[in-house]
Amino acid sequence: MEPMGLLAWIVVGLIAGWLASKVIPSRFGIVGDTVIGMLGALAGGFLFEEFGESGTTGLNIWSIFVAFVGAVVLLFLIRAFSNSKGLSTR
Repeated sequence: MEPMGLLAWIVVGLIAGWLASKVIPSRFGIVGDTVIGMLGALAGGFLFEEFGESGTTGLNIWSIFVAFVGAVVLLFLIRAFSNSKGLSTR
């Protein structure tokens, strides 16, 4: 994964987190969705690189897609683990 500026990470995280929250509803708010999107960029970058594709590469559509996929995976895992413990993210 190539380094991105902090602003690019925030913008990618904001967009990816917001999109992911539309697929798997969350109530983390804008800041939480941004953090999920930024963590999703890391997770998605790792997953895509494991399958031989490039991860996040900057502020572009590909990076937003990679971050979105990672954020959806993270939200799915958060929901799965919180539901198994009787907790709710709603």
